[in-house]
Amino acid sequence: MKALIYRAVGDVKLEERPKPKIAQPTDAIVKLTKSTICGTDLHIRKGDVATCKEGTILGHEGVGIIDEIGNSVRGFKKGEHVLISAICSCASCEYCRRGMYSHCTTGGWILGNTIDGTQAEYVRIPHADSSLYPIPAGADEAALVMLSDIFPTGLECGVLNGKVEPGSTVVIVGAGPVGLAAMITAQLYSPSVIIMIDMDHNRLKVAQTLGATHTIDPSQPDAVRKVKALTDGKGCDCVIEAVGVPQSFELCQELVATGGVIANVGVHGTKVDLHLENLWGKNIAITTRLVDTVTTPMLLKLALSGKLDPSKLITHKFAFKDMEKAYKTFGAAAEHAALKVLIEF
Repeated sequence: MKALIYRAVGDVKLEERPKPKIAQPTDAIVKLTKSTICGTDLHIRKGDVATCKEGTILGHEGVGIIDEIGNSVRGFKKGEHVLISAICSCASCEYCRRGMYSHCTTGGWILGNTIDGTQAEYVRIPHADSSLYPIPAGADEAALVMLSDIFPTGLECGVLNGKVEPGSTVVIVGAGPVGLAAMITAQLYSPSVIIMIDMDHNRLKVAQTLGATHTIDPSQPDAVRKVKALTDGKGCDCVIEAVGVPQSFELCQELVATGGVIANVGVHGTKVDLHLENLWGKNIAITTRLVDTVTTPMLLKLALSGKLDPSKLITHKFAFKDMEKAYKTFGAAAEHAALKVLIEF
């Protein structure tokens, strides 16, 4: 089969690989029909994720068709269409019982990280019964790819960790796909203000069409003052960091209101400074989280009922044979006005 391989820092390439086989009775083999590229894949390509070794098939998002199941799989059968969760969960270990699927002792974020992932014609899914979701006939499977990772990430790591509630004020630093997913799902909780911050003016325009009440370019003077002016001089109750670089985290510390929350979503490859000299008396909280995908069933219901349209974040489509071109496009998102790129097999 063909697969997209992380070969070295800065180098990903399509190569021929053996089709995966059932390794445990709880496994399933899924034939991919659609996948995508995540910002985390770009972090891996940059060398920011030490757990992903050279030679790994990348990718942790996608939909497909069950090709084979292990003897212990009870919830799925061959030929069924499924959504692949970015997080594999055994559903029985200490962390899974606490809803922390990302820390599953035999799963977690392993696809495209510590085991081969979904940017391939076939993928092995451990713990299939609790790591796959059935897709009903007629569903928009391209849209559902967005539920593998970015929508549960935006909701769980940003909105829920950030304690967004009716009437609260929200600022999101980073208008990439996850930042926009956080902005879209924040609206489920009726905040009074949603401010989107990004230097990419195309992404700011998209944010406005999807529900941002205000947009700000942080490269322009007085970005912090502008946010304060929109919030009666207080700053925001919820500040969502959705970039993963030191400058964005520092900006978040300037934007948080007294009693507020900084919810980190971005993948950080280098250290950041925490300015406790300014924050120690402000009653703030700083949260971190790797997505657990506990909200995926709810998001699926919203998407299937038409109350959530994840397809609005898809800007480009590529055939699987053009994966390397897709990486170049997604890696230069501002140049190509790219949000999510859909990979079709």
